[in-house]
Amino acid sequence: MRRVLLAGFLAFAYPLPESAGAAELRQETTEAFNHYVRVTEARMAEGLRDGRSFLWVDSLHELQRDRRYAQLREGEIVIERLETLEIEQPIKVPDGLVHHWVALSFVPGVTLQQVLTLLQDYDHHEAIYKPDVLRARLLVADGNCIKVYLRLHQKAIITAVFNAEFDVTYFPVDQSRVYSRTYSTRIAEVEHADRLDEREKPIGKDRGFLWRLNSYWPFQEKDGGVYIQLESMALSRRVPALLAWMVNPLLKSIPREYLSRLLTSTRAALTNRSAAASFGAFPSVKQLSTQFFLVAPSSGAEQNEGHSTVTLPIQERSI
Repeated sequence: MRRVLLAGFLAFAYPLPESAGAAELRQETTEAFNHYVRVTEARMAEGLRDGRSFLWVDSLHELQRDRRYAQLREGEIVIERLETLEIEQPIKVPDGLVHHWVALSFVPGVTLQQVLTLLQDYDHHEAIYKPDVLRARLLVADGNCIKVYLRLHQKAIITAVFNAEFDVTYFPVDQSRVYSRTYSTRIAEVEHADRLDEREKPIGKDRGFLWRLNSYWPFQEKDGGVYIQLESMALSRRVPALLAWMVNPLLKSIPREYLSRLLTSTRAALTNRSAAASFGAFPSVKQLSTQFFLVAPSSGAEQNEGHSTVTLPIQERSI
């Protein structure tokens, strides 16, 4: 499944006209984004620690939580825009925008092992998620730590193509829950994709559609199926004031449409009879370590310098 949560990032590579020109990722922008990530991951760790809010819906008030669960079990996809606050104030990211979303889906009649097995079959993500994922390849698999390559495609007003590499780590929590975390380690915008003159733009000195992406996937087996959640934080250039009127509506519509398509494709692949019949041929979840983590280890790894590394309608909420 484009579990590669990275897929989430495509949703955030919002379009700007060619005339917007190149942008440069500044050190202070990177540092501010990393700070936003640390604050958000601290909240995630707290949810894992208390055991009561493993999924985002579990953090809602009872009536709203029950309504969301009912929507999910009826086949709806829940998508919401989030914002992490620090001391009740927004976290400023100079010259950058953080695109923070959460999306959830429920897949009935499957097991946690089947879901993870499909998600780890990265070499077949191209077939499942095309045209959003043009190419996919597993680079390295070392226990619970995986490196993958994806060629990503975003088309709205204009087209953007990225060569991206990601580090994916799986954290088994218990027999019914697994948590995974994905960091981009390299994102390069591709110019003239699939032509003889194809080339990568300098990393961090491109159109600024996608500079960083972190994605977090909790999976929980219950209610006769598996709940799949994607929470993504992406970093892009700031929208020029003169273009805000055009771009801001897209910042809401593109993630909604993309994430809905992503989770719908995942559910279809999991419930398709031919896919189910081939589960046994995919890498098994048994390759995960049997060690359980009550809390996912905090991230000590920074992305390499220069690398850019979630029913509808959408509702906005600060956390």
